[in-house]
Amino acid sequence: MKYVDEFRNSDVAAALLLEIAKLAGALDKPVNIMEVCGSHTMAIARHGIREALPARINLISGPGCPVCVTEAGYIDAAIELGKKGVIPATFGDMLNVPGSKSSLAKFRAEGGRVEICYSPDSAVEIAAKAPNAQVVFLAVGFETTVGPAVSVIDSAINEKLDNLSILTAFKQIMPALEALSSDPEIRIDAFLCPAHVSAIIGADAYKPFAAKHRIPCVIAGFEPVDILYGIIGILKQIQAGTATVENQYARVVKPAGNVRARNFINTYLETADAWWRGIGVIPQSGLSLRREFADYDAAVRFNVPIERGDPDKRCQCGNVLKGKIRPDQCGMFAKACTPENPVGPCMVSSEGTCSAYFKYGRVIG
Repeated sequence: MKYVDEFRNSDVAAALLLEIAKLAGALDKPVNIMEVCGSHTMAIARHGIREALPARINLISGPGCPVCVTEAGYIDAAIELGKKGVIPATFGDMLNVPGSKSSLAKFRAEGGRVEICYSPDSAVEIAAKAPNAQVVFLAVGFETTVGPAVSVIDSAINEKLDNLSILTAFKQIMPALEALSSDPEIRIDAFLCPAHVSAIIGADAYKPFAAKHRIPCVIAGFEPVDILYGIIGILKQIQAGTATVENQYARVVKPAGNVRARNFINTYLETADAWWRGIGVIPQSGLSLRREFADYDAAVRFNVPIERGDPDKRCQCGNVLKGKIRPDQCGMFAKACTPENPVGPCMVSSEGTCSAYFKYGRVIG
């Protein structure tokens, strides 16, 4: 646990909480801080950070879970591919995500074939071992996982695998921050920025946003001390009336991010509009395969377009993802909707807000 223990030190955390209480006491109004990373959401819940904060500090969980924001129509398309005899290959957390009427888990239980991958390389191995079958890797994620997912295409080209393609549902974080900050129903005073995504896009990527919207942004790690120190950084900016980008995760995140990874991504993908479950279309917030790689686009290859789905209208995941309500304010939470029988994707993913509330405390605030 070397180099980690100091970020979990209870004495340090207690001192930081005292400083947060002092800073909060000087505020003239409550402060809404949104985290947009599923790992932050889970860490905040696991360590009881939300409950330990002063009442004036309101932590809001945003759309930081890529599984949660995946449109129901994407799941419908994946199931349709399976019905055509194509083999969907996916990470396990996509299995129970509900589409319009079914899920990959239900399709599998009914006799359909769905392969579970532990890494994108698994999809390559499946295609190589089954040359007479068509394999589609379900490529979902934010900037952090886009590179590894796209490497499937790189491998297919280099290994001459003509039976491998991907179905994309990639998301970019900056357009989402723009949409959230412009929503009149949501009042966000600051963002606790995602650490993993920031390692790819770089700390500097947030500077135009912070300057334009006058919203403080702090990049923090995932340990309790990281998060508490990040909140202090936000409160100090608010107290000073400034709105800058503070990189507190410099041990991983660099100003320019991972240029090599972004160049690799840009080789295969281009910016596109994207559907976000519960939110709708956010312009230029997605990434789709470039035209020259259309042969590896499963939606094109098999004529199965990704259309808007029709999720269960009782599900409040959209409002949860936008921070308009807490999970425990949804009438289905922990009743009709549980991890064993999820109605919405926020209860499915290990990084989902509803899953975090269910696992670590059902009533907050």
